[in-house]
Amino acid sequence: MIRLRDMKPSDIEDYVRWFTVETEWGTEWDAPWEWEETTEEAERESWTEYYETVKDLPPDALRRKFEIELDGRHVGWVSRYFDLGYVENPEQIPAVGIDLAEQDARKHGVGTEALRQFIDYLKAHGARCVYTQTWSGNVAMLRTAEKLGFVLYARDKDLRTVRGQKYDALTLKLDLDTEEQA
Repeated sequence: MIRLRDMKPSDIEDYVRWFTVETEWGTEWDAPWEWEETTEEAERESWTEYYETVKDLPPDALRRKFEIELDGRHVGWVSRYFDLGYVENPEQIPAVGIDLAEQDARKHGVGTEALRQFIDYLKAHGARCVYTQTWSGNVAMLRTAEKLGFVLYARDKDLRTVRGQKYDALTLKLDLDTEEQA
């Protein structure tokens, strides 16, 4: 069962591992052009500080991020943001992102379902559309976006360089007023 939930203290060590040891999710898929080496101590401190800022959120506070649980196991997270980089966003339409850091949670529909749940959450809180951003080499994310009904909104040709190869930066948009989520 796939469930979105708030962060809990035990998640901190998962983040430490994901950002220092099991980094494939980030170095290969989630903006690998931005990846920076870090230490366990720095990650533990950073994620502990983050946890302290979110641990006492009231139940009705709009969340920026949720943890993804698969059958009770923490496997990644979904989040929202407004800075689209190369795309102007004066309406402050939220963009959604997902990271499945645990490799064995991929290719089974977990990401699609978790992102669907997060989009439903944002829609219930008034979002009328959402963006997502990726790069043309991230085939798994493009498949997920297509399943959810996202359409191409903007393409910046050859903006991203990954392992020496140029890729397009892509922004996709999902209209929540008319979409029928599969």
